[in-house]
Amino acid sequence: MSKTVTLPGTGAKMPTVAFGTWTVWQNKSDVCQSVKDAIAAGYRHIDCAWAYFNEEEVGKAIKAKIADGTITREDIWVTTKVWDTFHGQERPLIGLRDSLSKLGLDYVDLALVHWPFPFKDSNSRDEAFPKGPDGKTIFDSHDLMDTWRGMEVCARAGLARNIGISNFNSQQIQRVLDIANIKPANIQIESNPTLTNEKLIAFARSKDLTVSCYAPLGAPGRPWQESTDPCAIKDPVVTGIAAKKGKSPGQVILRWHVQRGLAICVKSLNADRIKQNLDLFGFELTEEEMQQISGLNQNFRNYAEGIATEHPEYPFNIEF
Repeated sequence: MSKTVTLPGTGAKMPTVAFGTWTVWQNKSDVCQSVKDAIAAGYRHIDCAWAYFNEEEVGKAIKAKIADGTITREDIWVTTKVWDTFHGQERPLIGLRDSLSKLGLDYVDLALVHWPFPFKDSNSRDEAFPKGPDGKTIFDSHDLMDTWRGMEVCARAGLARNIGISNFNSQQIQRVLDIANIKPANIQIESNPTLTNEKLIAFARSKDLTVSCYAPLGAPGRPWQESTDPCAIKDPVVTGIAAKKGKSPGQVILRWHVQRGLAICVKSLNADRIKQNLDLFGFELTEEEMQQISGLNQNFRNYAEGIATEHPEYPFNIEF
């Protein structure tokens, strides 16, 4: 399996395994150190976002590894995401410029629209999740197609070498494609053995989008999980295959993704686990093993973004 994914449009080679930086439970200093550890271990793709509130720490880590000679800027692929408060034709540029300032970079290799629904316009982190007196999220009415046109402005300005989308459903993807002058090169979605998302993946590929997935292990460390939630990493199917292969359950699931042709975002604070999550190319799953893991699907979504269910662009009200 290839260690890179070729993006349509530019032909850029995006490293298949990205080191993810989203978290709600670790210190920002830990983010900086973990990104340094990841780059030292061989990761050449860092996935971040304006709304993770840690782009400064990510940028410091990249700068440090450039300074010590581990990488050059051209060696590292950086993906970021334009947040919900920066929708509309004019505002993606504002949001991306703010991300670049925090990262200390002149450009990102890939910029994604984080979610298809706009929140109330704001440039402030303090108002990233605007709420009214009733406690409900304050939405805005920007046309999603205008937001995509704003992403095209970012690409033409050279601030993003590739542009794409995240968490869009099939109808939203098609609407973007119908008006796009620069077509999205990538879509990032949740996918794991208990949410395989095969129909959306197949649709995206039929439209010449590459697909990346977050929560590839099912986010087993998420703070809001319930005891009854499915956990693929502990499932006997996965642990049995792992024992047979002499690999960890996590490696087996990540290899399953790679053999499906997906790019993946993985994260860890543990330096050994960081290395382990990158060690996916020295073994292979049989077709039967692939099918067994896919058979764990329950369409169980870990990231439903419940604060936006009342927005007309909420993406999860249709099957895919």
